[in-house]
Amino acid sequence: MRFLHALANALCFVCATSTAATSALLPPVNNGRNISVALFSELEELARIVDISYCVGLTSLGITRPFTCLSRCSDFPRFELITAWNTGPLLSDSCGYVALDHGKERIIVAFRGTYSLTNTIADLSTVPQEYAPYPGPGETEHQSTAGDVSEQVMGGIGGKAKRDGDGESEPKCENCTVHMGFQTSWTNTRSQIMPHLEQQVFLFPQYKLNLVGHSLGGAVAALAGLDMLAHGWDPTVTTFGEPRVGNKGLVKYIDDRFDLLHDGHSEGDDDSKLKFRRVTHIDDPVPLLPLTEWGFEMHAGEIHISKAALSPDVQDLQRCEGDNDPACAAGQDPTVLDAKDSPLGTRDLLNTIQGEVQDVMNEPWGIPSRYKLWNMLFAHRDYFWRLGLCVPGGDPFDRKGQYEWPEDP
Repeated sequence: MRFLHALANALCFVCATSTAATSALLPPVNNGRNISVALFSELEELARIVDISYCVGLTSLGITRPFTCLSRCSDFPRFELITAWNTGPLLSDSCGYVALDHGKERIIVAFRGTYSLTNTIADLSTVPQEYAPYPGPGETEHQSTAGDVSEQVMGGIGGKAKRDGDGESEPKCENCTVHMGFQTSWTNTRSQIMPHLEQQVFLFPQYKLNLVGHSLGGAVAALAGLDMLAHGWDPTVTTFGEPRVGNKGLVKYIDDRFDLLHDGHSEGDDDSKLKFRRVTHIDDPVPLLPLTEWGFEMHAGEIHISKAALSPDVQDLQRCEGDNDPACAAGQDPTVLDAKDSPLGTRDLLNTIQGEVQDVMNEPWGIPSRYKLWNMLFAHRDYFWRLGLCVPGGDPFDRKGQYEWPEDP
C-alpha cells in the first residue's frame, strides 16, 4: 500500500511538471496586449542579430566575410556581410553592420549601442542634452555618395515613392527637435551606409528592409527609419532599450509615419506586421532618458518585457498603448505619470539613478559600486539574452534550444 501511495505521488509530480513545461510553450490567451509566438520568436532572433553588432569596434576582431565573428554569426549561416562601419566611441558616433539574409530574404542594418554604458547613463541623466531642429540642413534632399553605382542602377531605386529633390512630397515634421548627438550619429552613418543600401535594394527588390538597434543604436535606427521612409522604402524598425530621441513634435511625427497609434490591439490582429517595435525592459532606465524636463518624449510602438530576470517567455511580453502606457516603461517615470496611474507602484527609477550616478562618474573603471544601479545596467543589457559581450557563442550562460516555440495555429 505504501508503494502504491508513493507511486501515485510520483505520477502526480511527473504530470504536474509535464503540464507546467507544456503550458510554458503554449501561446498566451489573447487579451489585446499579448504578443504572438511568431512575433516573440522574431524579436528573440533580432536580439541575437543586434548582439553581433558589438563585435564591430576597437575592442574586437570584427565581422569578416562571408559572415563570421566571435559571437553569434554561426547562428545565421545564410547571412552575407555587405559592410561594417565604426565612426568612433562618442555619443554622436555610430557602429554596426549591413548584411543580406538569403534565407528569409531580408536586408539587415544593425546599429550597435555603446560600450561605456555607465558613463552614458550618467551623461543622459545629469547633463542637459542639446537638441537641434529636425530635419536638419540638407536632410530634405537625397544625398548619394555611391560613386561606384551606375546611373542606371541609381535610377531604378526608390520607385514611385522616391522623395523629390526639394522634399515637397514628404510630410513635414512641424515644431520638431531631435537630440543633437543622435542626429549627428545618423548623419555620420548615413554617408557610409546609404550607397550600400541603395545598391542592395536595387539588386534584391524582393528583400525586406529591417533595421535593428540596441541602446543608443536604437535611437539612430529610429532616425534612420524616418530617412528611409522618405526615400520611398518600407523599413521595419526594431529597437531594444531605445532612449528618447526628440520632443513631442518628433514623437507625433514618428507615430504618424509608422502608424503607431491605430487601434490594432485586438484578437486576430497580425502583430508581425507592425512596422516599429520599441522593446523595453522593466528597470531599464535608458528608455526614460533624456529627461522630460529637458523637452524629450517617447513615441509609441512599445512592447514591454515585465520579467526582470533572463530569460523571458512569451507571456512576459505585452503590447503597450500610446506613447506613455502606465503599465509599461513609463510607469517608472513619475515625471510622465502620477504614481497612482502606474500598476508598478511608486518606484521612481530616475530618482534612483540620480542618487547613485555620482558613484559611476567617480569610479576609475566606470563600474558602479551600488547594487541598484548595477541591476539597472543588467536590465539594459538583458533583452532575451545578455547583449554586448561579443564572446565565442554569445552569452556564456546560453542554454541551447531554450526558445523553441510552436508555430501559430
